[in-house]
Order: sequence, then structure tokens, then C-alpha cells
Amino acid sequence: MARLDINSVSKAFGATRPADGLSLTVESGEIVAVFGPSGSGKTVLLRMIAGMFEPDDGDIQVGGRSIVGAAPERRGIGMAFQNFALFPHMTARDNIASGLRAKAGEVTARVAAISKLLKIEHVLGHTPRELSNGQKQRTALARALIGNPDVLLLDDPLRNVDAKLRYEMRLELPSLLRRGSAAVLYVTQDYREAMAIADRIAVLIDGRFAQIGTPDDIYAQPASVAVARLFGDPTINLAEVTPVAEHGALSVVVAGARTWLGSGVGVAPDGPCWLGVRPDDLVISSTPGDDAIPARILAVTPMYEKAVLLLRLADGTEWLAALPHDAPLGAADDAVFVRFAPDAAMLFDRATGLWIGLSHRRQAA
Repeated sequence: MARLDINSVSKAFGATRPADGLSLTVESGEIVAVFGPSGSGKTVLLRMIAGMFEPDDGDIQVGGRSIVGAAPERRGIGMAFQNFALFPHMTARDNIASGLRAKAGEVTARVAAISKLLKIEHVLGHTPRELSNGQKQRTALARALIGNPDVLLLDDPLRNVDAKLRYEMRLELPSLLRRGSAAVLYVTQDYREAMAIADRIAVLIDGRFAQIGTPDDIYAQPASVAVARLFGDPTINLAEVTPVAEHGALSVVVAGARTWLGSGVGVAPDGPCWLGVRPDDLVISSTPGDDAIPARILAVTPMYEKAVLLLRLADGTEWLAALPHDAPLGAADDAVFVRFAPDAAMLFDRATGLWIGLSHRRQAA
């Protein structure tokens, strides 16, 4: 098997540039999720790799060999689309085998093996109109996997299946994909899916990779405010602050309350910053004290495993807190105090939105 190398690839359609100098390496046996909002360029990237579009600039290599200009069927690539793209006149069995070039006995054995693995052996004789969305999805995935491709492209394959199957496939897909040794590029608009399935995530925003890293690194140390906002539900809380360093410790003022971000942080950033704190990292109490930010509860929304509180700080800033469902929550219009641990704080440059970070977070990561 071979690795996939994307080297400074660009593509424009008129004034729109869905790919702008993209570079990424996917090793054999690795799963990399390309994650980003709708319109960020994810599908265009996949189609350039598959041969449906050719890049305007840059190179795409599989196993060190350029595939730019090669016919799609000669690229050693398997692909499963979000709309399944099954032949309507063929049975599931024939759809799965449609790309194989092998003897009849070998085809039958390979179709049987992959369909058993994906739990669709009982519907091999059905046409697509007789299959559920989940069965269609698995049939399309089987077709992409059966040829043992060097590179496997998955274009949001779970988007059109029901919630139960989507959850099950998030658990099953990583082990299934790693049974082969293909370099897997997995496109999704669901950050949970990216974090559950991928070894690394490439965050694509406006045709550029904003950050490439492990799921843990991207969640804990997002490269920018834009990346931080894409991960987490509810989304990250932000406050404009100007950090001050005193006696080796860094502090910020949030809604009139001084909060310390820990010792040994070093020199304060030069100028205004965004302070970012995820809702899950907030602690709510009725007790004032050090590092306590006064707030008032505007609304409480139960969400089964947790409850989300909408808070208004003293300066009018609104934050969200996500608390365990069995935690003391309070009620609308209650006065409360908000705290967070120093290692939960993130700092971003106010002008550029880029991560500044704190030294104790980098050491802990």
C-alpha cells in the first residue's frame, strides 16, 4: 500500500478558490478527517484526488507517483459518496463487485467476505430501491473497500443515515478501515464524527487548512478562534481581555472580576486578546470568592446527559455553561458566580484571532 501526498494544491472556479495551496500527507493505514463548514472546499479536494477535477497548481501523489492527469480508474483510489451513487438496475451484490477485475469464483468470495463484515449479506440480492439508507451506505462502502485501494476517499458517508446507525458506524468504522492498509481521507461536517473516527483532523476553512493535528490537540489547543468555534456543543465562550503579568502570574479582568490564569506563564501578550473557555469547563455556584465572576442565569435548557445554562455576566456578555444533569443548576434569574480552572483558559490574539496559548497548557498537552 502507499501514502497519499497533497502538495500545494490549488483550484479556482472564477473568483472562488475552494482549494488554496493545500498540503497534507496521509500515511498508509492512517485515517485523516477533513472537517469544515459547508462550502469550505472539502468535496472539491476529494474530486481532485479522484480525478473528477484537475488542480490548477500543485501535485497529488500516491506512493510517490504523481496521479495528476491520470484517468480516474488508474489512480488506485476507492471512493464512497454521501449520496451512495449506486447503479439502480443492479443488485447490491453486483454494485459491490462492479469495479472488480477478477475471476468469477474470486469475485464471489470477496463479495461474500466484505458483505459479511458490513452485515449486509442478507440483502445482496436486493436492488437499491429495496434497501434502507443504512444498507445503501454499507453497500457503497463495500464497493469502495473491496478492491483494496491504495487510497480510500469517503465523502460524508454517514450524512444520510439515521442517528442510531450513524452512532454504530462511528464505533465500527475505525476498526473496519484499519483492517486494510489504505490511506483514508474522510470528509465530514460533524466534528464529533471527525474526533471519533480519525487519527488526525485537517480543519479546512475557506479553501485552506487552518490546523492539522490529533483530535485532542485541536480541541485543547485550537489554532484560532475560528477553529475553536467549530469544536464543541455548546460553542466556546469568548471575552475580550487585556492580560496583565504580575510577579510571574498572569491575570485578566472578565466582567469586572479579576481572574488568575496561573503562575509561571511568563510575559503578558502585547495588547487585547480573546479569552476562550469551553462551557464544559465552567463551574457555577452561589458562593462569591476569589476568581468568581458574577452572573445571572437567563435560561436553563435540560439536554438529558447535561443541562445548558445561558448566563449574562455583569458587563452584558452572554456565556454558556454545560453542567452534568445532576449538578445543582439554579433557575432563571438566579444570581450566581462563575469559575474556571486556569488550565481551561485559552488566549487568542484579538486582531488576528490566532492562538497565543498559555505555557502551562502546552506543558500539560
